[in-house]
Amino acid sequence: MELKRADRDLPGLTVLGLLTTGPRHTYEMHRMMIDFHKDFVTGLPRSMYHSVERLLRDGHVEVVDTERPSGRPERIVYGITERGRAELTERVTRLLAVPDADTDLLVAGLSFAGCLTAAEAVAALRTRLATLARHRDGTSAALADRPAELPRLLFLEAEYALSRITAEHDWVAGVVTEIESGALPWREQADLVTLAEVPPMT
Repeated sequence: MELKRADRDLPGLTVLGLLTTGPRHTYEMHRMMIDFHKDFVTGLPRSMYHSVERLLRDGHVEVVDTERPSGRPERIVYGITERGRAELTERVTRLLAVPDADTDLLVAGLSFAGCLTAAEAVAALRTRLATLARHRDGTSAALADRPAELPRLLFLEAEYALSRITAEHDWVAGVVTEIESGALPWREQADLVTLAEVPPMT
């Protein structure tokens, strides 16, 4: 499994995720991204508007209404299509499954992990664990085989990489265990809709 170019469109991912809670206009989605601290989305609001245009072109969202508030510009209300829901599922799955140097991608995937079923999330995270384990073991072996005459100073970068990979692996493994045991209760999509009305963290 590999990341696709669209997977790096985090504004687009966020638009799809927010629209699973119901139709919204772009200004409302913009405010939600800010209020709910979706800090992995950069370049607002322009990046979001561009992403909405691409999603509309590709059939992932559709226009469901046009609001004309008195004294204000009209606002187009968008809804997610079935094709968009499938796209969201695929993108979140890949973001959870595939490690990448850009850590914002994992943050975004975790942010919308609830768009997957518990089984889908576990499967994606287990794929990630397998890749992380290979990287961890390979880096560890390389460090163990370093020539004794070379100073440790030259290998601090590899030590850091090993520490980072190990920490991520162990954290992800813990989350998988919690999901499978029920210690981390999983919400159905209908339950997630109600969370859109929860006051944001400050």
